[in-house]
Amino acid sequence: MTTTHEQPLGEREPTAHPDAGLLSPVRAGTPVEAAVGDAAWLQAMLDAEAALARAQARCGTVPAWAAAAITAAARAERLDVRQVALAARETANPVVPLIAALTAAVARDAPHAVEYVHRGSTSQDIFDTGAMLVAARALRLITADLRTVAGTLAPLAAEHRDTVMAGRTLALHAVPTTFGLKAAGWRQLVLDAVERLERVLGEGLPVSLGGAAGTLAGYAPYGGGGRPAAADTDPAGLLDTLLPAFAAETQLAVPALPWHALRTPVADLGAALACTTGALGKIAADVLVLARTEIGEVAESAAEGRGVSSAMPHKRNPVLATLIRSAALQVPALATVLAQCLPAEDERSAGVWHAEWQPLRECLRLTGGAAHTAVELVRGLTVRPERMRANLAATGGQLVSERIAAALAPHLGRAAAGQLLAAASLRAADTARPLAEILAEHPDVQRLFTPRALARLLDPADYTGAAAALVDRALKTPK
Repeated sequence: MTTTHEQPLGEREPTAHPDAGLLSPVRAGTPVEAAVGDAAWLQAMLDAEAALARAQARCGTVPAWAAAAITAAARAERLDVRQVALAARETANPVVPLIAALTAAVARDAPHAVEYVHRGSTSQDIFDTGAMLVAARALRLITADLRTVAGTLAPLAAEHRDTVMAGRTLALHAVPTTFGLKAAGWRQLVLDAVERLERVLGEGLPVSLGGAAGTLAGYAPYGGGGRPAAADTDPAGLLDTLLPAFAAETQLAVPALPWHALRTPVADLGAALACTTGALGKIAADVLVLARTEIGEVAESAAEGRGVSSAMPHKRNPVLATLIRSAALQVPALATVLAQCLPAEDERSAGVWHAEWQPLRECLRLTGGAAHTAVELVRGLTVRPERMRANLAATGGQLVSERIAAALAPHLGRAAAGQLLAAASLRAADTARPLAEILAEHPDVQRLFTPRALARLLDPADYTGAAAALVDRALKTPK
């Protein structure tokens, strides 16, 4: 069975992508899925080819009419993405068959423009520039969703500024906190992620322009009007002409150097995406804990059919948080692959560059899927203050033992106060009696505190520290 070139490359209906998201529901059907799919990637590489031709036209090395013809032909719907993919097996990258298909399309429309297709360029210039275009388009979708998440969490934090709940450390009740502070923390993580992604979007997605070995030599042998020059164009002049023109045409950044083997842009992008899914994963992890049956302090929105179990009709599983968490666990591992590609050999690598492509795409679409899912999660989140109050009482007052110890310390000494509270807490747990009752029986406590004063010291709502002030401060942070 032949796997390549059974049909010529050219105009035909695109073949359906075999990866429909069956094993990755977090991104299935989300906007980012289309933005980073095969058709989008193909179009981005074609956009890079067209932008390069227009940039060369700006510099007078390609006729304007030829650049216009190349731009008009550079449409993904005119090519068969599957045929390009199959042909890429013979060249180890998809740009070579892409150029062949684009050249054929240009030949049909404007035969005299054929000689100007991909002039002076190399595959990696086009692929890497296309990858940065894909990333830029995906990041705009992701940051828009993240800003929606942050904008939804702000009023949630304000509403629950004083809603007391048990703070948990190492899975157990620790001291009281507020749900508003928790929501403010979620928002801060999301804003941190937005800042990182927007920094990458604004400064860290450069065009790739280096030619065969990063010297730009291949772009130099053409003079004005697009014809070969009697003497090569000054290569240094390309840094002030062609490079800025290419960046302007793509709306990407100008790199300090050609980066065929200097993979910081891709590694930085992966790191920012890992931080983003980590931020969203924190929200998901908290929701999964707080939605447990025995805790029940929050619940996801109950859309019809969502969260149903195939075996247990009573269950409504927290599927949105589950999907987000699945992405948060995958993206850091994929981003590690991108970081591992930094030690690339020579001026262009064999296999290292190629190893980036799929992990980068997965990072983008998993992060985009998680961000889009997080919008739905936070918008529909149900907060249950009554369950929070009930859970505060679960340890019979032990949640504020730290405060009682601090109140006793000036009178008994820190060590003695700690021992008293440790013994009282152990007795309360063993006898299933409230800590207040145990303490009220102790002579030292009776001597130092009235029943009313003791009750106030044991009130969790009166021991949330600066939680409210922290929420107020956090909400002053610009969106």
